[in-house]
Amino acid sequence: MNLNGDAEKKNTYDAIVVGTGISGGWAAKELTEKGLNTLVLERGRDVKHPTDYPTTNKHPWELPNAGRPTQEDLKKQGVQNRTGYTIRQDTKHWFVNDLEHPYTETKRFDWMRGYHVGGRSLMWGRQSYRWSPMDFESNARDGHGVDWPVRYEEIAPWYDYVETFAGISGQAENYPYLPDGKFLPAMELNCVEVELKNSIKEKFDRLLTIGRVAHATAPVPNTPWRGTCQFRNLCMRGCPFGGYFSSNACTIPAAECTKNMTLRPNSVVYELIYDDKNNRATGVKVLDAETGEQQEFYSKIIFLCASTFGSTYIMMNSISSRFPNGFGNDSGELGHNIMDHHFLVGASGNVDGFEDKYYFGHRPNGFYIPRYRNVGKDKRDYVRGFGYQGGAGRQGWSRAVTELSIGAGLKDFVSKPGGWTVGMTGFGEFLPNHENKMTINKNKKDKHGLYVIDFDVEFKENEYKMRKDMASDAAEMIEAMGAKNVNTWDNPSGPGLGIHEMGTARMGKDPNTSVLNKYNQVHACKNVFVTDGSFMASSACQNPSLTYMAFTARAVDHAVNELKKQNL
Repeated sequence: MNLNGDAEKKNTYDAIVVGTGISGGWAAKELTEKGLNTLVLERGRDVKHPTDYPTTNKHPWELPNAGRPTQEDLKKQGVQNRTGYTIRQDTKHWFVNDLEHPYTETKRFDWMRGYHVGGRSLMWGRQSYRWSPMDFESNARDGHGVDWPVRYEEIAPWYDYVETFAGISGQAENYPYLPDGKFLPAMELNCVEVELKNSIKEKFDRLLTIGRVAHATAPVPNTPWRGTCQFRNLCMRGCPFGGYFSSNACTIPAAECTKNMTLRPNSVVYELIYDDKNNRATGVKVLDAETGEQQEFYSKIIFLCASTFGSTYIMMNSISSRFPNGFGNDSGELGHNIMDHHFLVGASGNVDGFEDKYYFGHRPNGFYIPRYRNVGKDKRDYVRGFGYQGGAGRQGWSRAVTELSIGAGLKDFVSKPGGWTVGMTGFGEFLPNHENKMTINKNKKDKHGLYVIDFDVEFKENEYKMRKDMASDAAEMIEAMGAKNVNTWDNPSGPGLGIHEMGTARMGKDPNTSVLNKYNQVHACKNVFVTDGSFMASSACQNPSLTYMAFTARAVDHAVNELKKQNL
């Protein structure tokens, strides 16, 4: 009896997907719906929708320590806490333990991670924007990075496809630098935001629109298990209604319906198995996160969707005689060209009037001002551009903290809303640069005994030049609507906090300067596809997740067609 042969047969599938975040969920859905027996590997624990969201219905007073982290929390998640972003009692369980999953920094990089089924699709900001034709042409036009091997017209049908299933709420605007999509009903701007919209249109000819977000503001076809957005704005806790798009609420249930998916959590993929004679990958090596057991799984095609750094780590860690510098790394670009969006720069102010106006609900969204710099006749002393996300609202009871009144006077004060404020934060394009890179640090290991990632990434001159306009333009627009006490801020911090990391296995036309081809295939090994942020050749200034979805669905379509032709 051939024990090894039996084990290999048992562990063999048509396709393997590594990762269950936004890209991995889409890969799982598309592969299984096309009839492939698919193994989906997730390095973290299982999270089932809707039962595994432990804080989703808790009131603020039901959270320990008024929601604030304990000293033990800060010890376990200290690196993430320096950002001021995640360590709260209602969401801390979605983020990794820094002591168990460390990384090192030649230069500061804020890497925000969640190791569980669904990945960061449970915690993302849901902002969903198409790229424009300009964005796919920018590298060729100004010479930064390598030319995209695709153009907008090739991707537009796939944007249509994924928007229809994901459910994107938005308003059509017919604006050339932010193409319209397949939208569910738009959320509403409040009265101050409408005033700002009208003001900047009249005075600057710029567009302000309601944010385009992956929220089901109406029933989404072909997802009977999914509800609509309840406007609770508790999204990062996990939504039991399926009101926003996540792998857990949308793509994984779709894959489960096919009966073609095997989902295996607690499975840390650390290496690709390569067949040198046939020039193809035959499977992956997996470490069981709970037992430490090592296993191998085999398939005809492999989709790496483990996150920009997760997928690239697996490739860099896959050394063979054919790939001595990392899997598919003939170009030497693997691990390089890290991009994020630089932000934490903008302005805010107070708005008089509108005291007779208020709003209800907790809209999980704000407004969006798309890019207007370095388009048309506008030329700046930097290349590319930026957009803004922002919102207006009325101050609430918390302003009473600074009040000295007591008794009836205090009760009367806190029962009335305060004045209106408005603010916006810029999100700027981050240029691809070979110097911005990740490497494997062989002097430090994680809890699984695997070497960790080291980051060497920084903002360059172009980003810093852009930030001056990002602050001053925001102040100018807010002042133009008549706001008072307008102030600007600029806190560049370290890259990473935009949580839009991209570029470490970029696609391109030339195998000598890129890792992947136009269909997300590794140039040097056509049965391996990479469809998370790794493949991005530039960053634009829009949130990238919708683009990951479109490219993933397109890559699966190509993979299955090639498989049928026996080309893989």
